[in-house]
Amino acid sequence: MNAENRDKMTLWYRKPAEEWAEALPVGNGRLGGMVFGGVKHERIQLNEDTLWSGTPEDPNNYEAAGHLEEVRRLVFEGRYTDAQEIIERHMTGPWSDNYLPLGDLELSFAHGAEATDYRRELDLETAVARTKYTVDGTRYTREVYVSAPDQVMVVRIESDSKEAIDVQISLGSALNYSVRKTGIDMIALSGQAPSLVQPLHQKSPEPIVYEEGKGIRFEIRLQAVSEGGRLEVSGGRIRVQAANAVTLLLAAATSFNGFDKDPHAEGNDPAALFSQPLAEASRRGYAELLERHTEDYRTYFKRVDFELEGEDRSGIPVDARIQSVKGGVSDEQLAVLMFQYGRYLLISSSRPGTQPATLQGIWNDKPRPPWSCNYTANINVQMNYWPAESCNLPELHGPLFDMLDDLRITGARTARAYYQARGWCCHHNIDLWRIATPSRGSASWAFWPMAGPWLCQHLWEHYAFGGDVGFLKQRAYPVMKEAALFCLDWLIEDGEGRLVTNPSTSPENSFIAPDGRKSAVSAGSTMDIVLIRELFTACIESCRILGEDQMFREELERARDRLPRLQIGRYGQLQEWSEDFEEAEPGHRHTAHLYALHPGRQIVPHIHPELAAACRVTLERRLQHEREDMIGWCFAWQINQFARLEDAETAHKYLTRFLGNPHPNMINAHRHPKLKFHPLTIEANFAATAGIAEMLLQSHAGEISLLPALPLDWPSGRIKGLRARGAFEVELEWNEGALQQAAVKSLKGNVCRIRTKTPVQVSCGPDSIAAVEIGPSVLEFPTQAGEVYLLQAGTGDRERESDKGGRRQWYPGT
Repeated sequence: MNAENRDKMTLWYRKPAEEWAEALPVGNGRLGGMVFGGVKHERIQLNEDTLWSGTPEDPNNYEAAGHLEEVRRLVFEGRYTDAQEIIERHMTGPWSDNYLPLGDLELSFAHGAEATDYRRELDLETAVARTKYTVDGTRYTREVYVSAPDQVMVVRIESDSKEAIDVQISLGSALNYSVRKTGIDMIALSGQAPSLVQPLHQKSPEPIVYEEGKGIRFEIRLQAVSEGGRLEVSGGRIRVQAANAVTLLLAAATSFNGFDKDPHAEGNDPAALFSQPLAEASRRGYAELLERHTEDYRTYFKRVDFELEGEDRSGIPVDARIQSVKGGVSDEQLAVLMFQYGRYLLISSSRPGTQPATLQGIWNDKPRPPWSCNYTANINVQMNYWPAESCNLPELHGPLFDMLDDLRITGARTARAYYQARGWCCHHNIDLWRIATPSRGSASWAFWPMAGPWLCQHLWEHYAFGGDVGFLKQRAYPVMKEAALFCLDWLIEDGEGRLVTNPSTSPENSFIAPDGRKSAVSAGSTMDIVLIRELFTACIESCRILGEDQMFREELERARDRLPRLQIGRYGQLQEWSEDFEEAEPGHRHTAHLYALHPGRQIVPHIHPELAAACRVTLERRLQHEREDMIGWCFAWQINQFARLEDAETAHKYLTRFLGNPHPNMINAHRHPKLKFHPLTIEANFAATAGIAEMLLQSHAGEISLLPALPLDWPSGRIKGLRARGAFEVELEWNEGALQQAAVKSLKGNVCRIRTKTPVQVSCGPDSIAAVEIGPSVLEFPTQAGEVYLLQAGTGDRERESDKGGRRQWYPGT
């Protein structure tokens, strides 16, 4: 690849990062780093995905269930605020634990601090962060990456002059730690995580508590390999002088041994986990390490290629491009970079066998991070995985599914303790120990036992995109069934023959009750009902596919038929609650009740035009009353929502707003007016990547819709490697706003149903395919697994015969 094309897939800058949120992220799913790119002094902040505060405990409030009937009575009587007060006084649980920073790798160079020809970059094609600069006529280069095959962070220091490298290397941590020499070329940092960390928003005289014999232990091992020069280890530091090049190998691990194991008494030996990988990595030369890393990374990254025709601004630093977009300059190539950056971030923060990506992916520098840097499950952790299937990274969904296996256990205890229900449930905060209880705080966000059904959607989506019946039978259906059992027990008759949830909230919104008081608690919120309907439907379909559980399927069908229908409110909006309450905050940042539109599949514009119009009214009202806390992840969700409404220009508008919002390193900035700083929150990046895919390809309505929301500013382009439900991979090419051709690869041999605004001819290899027109702009044709079907725009004799059902055969034109 030439330098010009490589810059299109590179984040680059003319100065080092001044703050942590400007540093460049590297990671292998388990071990992460933030690279500052300093000249005289370099800092690489480190993370390991199992380093959390706390230890396994039973967080359940066993008195909570005793208050449930009273709360339900008050809700049905319309005394919503009184019910909420009881919930917040008697039915909440503890805060979740916190994801913690591992440490810092510090490099101090003997050369001067004044540099010329400086460049800091992150190459998305290779997952390598580089820093280049010249001091006193010598050109220095550093490369940093985290290898998945070798399980080490690699730092390479080079210069174009012999014996020019003079560097002192050290390790540190924000947690309790000590550093020692462990060999002639190696140092180690050993540390202890606190047993308790209070959330950042919680005032406390002792917010961080260490206890002897409690908490996770961790260790970092750093080895230096010098090419020429002298290498010494003393006082927990490594000094390399007069070297031609230096390679640093960093390994780390913790004593975490499972969500239900005491990490101190039953924990792993951290050093034993990385000793062999580190020894094997040290026997490989730098070139081999880099090749192994790059080859592994590219197996994921190269699956999708995206190009837009238009002005190339890759010669401008990314931070300047972001500011230009914020100032109104069009930069559509930045959208392409953002799309692939989201895929890079998921590859770097979620790999098979690791923990799921947190609110900040795998990266965090604070012992008391914002929102505990946990798994916030009323939208955020779900957003992290929106691009996994459509953007051809399905294996990276695995850590989320592993977490669901754990939540089946902890969530079953919570279901019994709080609701006397079968199955499992969880609420909006989850941590390493798989806490499933409500947290403290307002019921508007703390009391919401519907995270399970939403998380189960990811299991069904993985099956829908891949068609793996073994996965459905062995992993997905058992988890979904138990979540559905909880929902069956959680539902209650409302006196009018319907089944509703009570008490119920709509995250994280509130309404004005008829008595004039503000409340968040009622019965049968729209989001609750659509989540349950979607879960029941997925389980019903699973029973049919697997040929089992007929009685359970019938029970679900009967219950589903009794769920309330979606309603349109006084303003023409999709109603958020079962009653048409006045919204306390019409411009609230959450649009939870639009789940049926996206990411759900219950509102499709050409099938449900009135409900789709109500969704649009809701979004327009949010915009009309927009507040300062309408932030990056809101924009990202709205990209997806307007794409589902096939409103290309509004989806593009929110994408443009999002592109002007992030930190200089392109990770979303949570620009909330009440915060003194703007936390890095990564879910918006993932959601924006998924949203771009939704603009170009949709498949949630039982058909593959080609270019459903193509904006005017993307008149020509191509994308290869997107996935569609039904087990298809799709390549699209368009020109002057119209589809030119599409290639559809069938992975399972399912019937392919296509919706396109452009008449198309279908062929497979040299052979024409007779496709059946089943509706306006919709055709279908049978496929064989492994075959690629070419759809080319054009007109021809497409109506030469009709079948008895009124369907017309589509033949390729001449």
